[in-house]
Amino acid sequence: MSDGLLIMLVSLGVSVLFLIGTPIFLVIGLWVVGVSFVIDFTLANIGVTLFEGLNFFGLLSLPLFILTGDLIAAGGIAKRLADFAHALTSWMRGGLGLATLGSCGMFAAISGSNSATTATIGGIMHPELEKDGYNSNFAAATAAAGGTVGIIIPPSIIFIVYGFVMNLSISDLFVAGILPGLLMVVFMQIACWWMCRRNNWGTVTPFNLKRVARTAVRAYMGFGAIFIVIFGIYSGIFSPTEAAAITVAFCLFAGLLLTRELNWRKLPDILLRSGQLTGMLAPMIAISIVMQQILALLGAAEAVSNFIAWFGSEPVVVLMICMLIVVAAGCILETLPVTVIFAPILAPIAVAHGVDPVHFSVIFLVGAAIGFVTPPFGLNLYVASGVTGITYLKIAKACLPYLLALFSSWALIAAMPWMSLALIPN
Repeated sequence: MSDGLLIMLVSLGVSVLFLIGTPIFLVIGLWVVGVSFVIDFTLANIGVTLFEGLNFFGLLSLPLFILTGDLIAAGGIAKRLADFAHALTSWMRGGLGLATLGSCGMFAAISGSNSATTATIGGIMHPELEKDGYNSNFAAATAAAGGTVGIIIPPSIIFIVYGFVMNLSISDLFVAGILPGLLMVVFMQIACWWMCRRNNWGTVTPFNLKRVARTAVRAYMGFGAIFIVIFGIYSGIFSPTEAAAITVAFCLFAGLLLTRELNWRKLPDILLRSGQLTGMLAPMIAISIVMQQILALLGAAEAVSNFIAWFGSEPVVVLMICMLIVVAAGCILETLPVTVIFAPILAPIAVAHGVDPVHFSVIFLVGAAIGFVTPPFGLNLYVASGVTGITYLKIAKACLPYLLALFSSWALIAAMPWMSLALIPN
């Protein structure tokens, strides 16, 4: 039996395991071991690479930013940010929906996680949206769609992974995500405003400067955390890892002594929850390095390059094909495996056709983020369903206006490199 046929059988077998719910880490791990036997690739390499894959200082920021998201949710900081956002938008039709999306953007600027953004903001805002006359399905879809910016607006857990996998500056990637993330929020807010105006959802109240000032004062801790992350990294005062550690300390202090919604008894559960998520991500990063080695030996990059070349060599065409591959993969896989599997293959192809590597990272991850609200995977749809009790399919259907907004913003981000590169220090 030929090696090619054996590799196909191994791939088919692990695909069946994936479809019946086997964790993706085990699926990739079994594929790596199986193919290593087929091509006679030493298994000793797996153990060495698993260790060396995580032996990187920059990855220390990963568990710290995950912990930051849990602390600001438990400490009441997220609720105060949401109150401030609503004070700014309550004078508009659909103001509470706009505030939900704005809150997702502000929460993302501290937490770096899409699922944490959807779960936290959805849990806070969905009951309020229902009380204000919004369609319940659309309210849940608003939280799900808003969560997509959780991995684009810095800090971003997946940008850390991308930077590690592709050997790019994590600080530059963080800064590159600021304007594209804001554009995504604005486009989703336009879609929300249009739907609310069309269906007469939500109440409109006069703009109240005193209310804005009062909620801004209450939300100062959230602004402080955002300032630490963005200004500290942008100015070069902190590395992403240092910024993550300082932000954790700040959020812990704020939750315990300022908002007093956090207490020492809650900390073990918060640490456990953050540790569980880190425990899922770290092994995936490690095994992905081994997978990249196997794919390189099998000539996967050359095969994809030849496939793309079949459509032509124009840079625009190449970029469009890369984007289609990313969004197709995002429909069936979580962002982490999409990144570790496809980024090392697609990024060199795009760069060879004149696309800036940092700009492509933003294009790649925005496309992957859209996968959070596209069936059949759509992680944010599952998270929103769990938080609100509304079925997955109803939320997916209500997300259609937001998908149009996200694809529109993605096209603009791809067409305008300056949006990703303008803020990066020279």
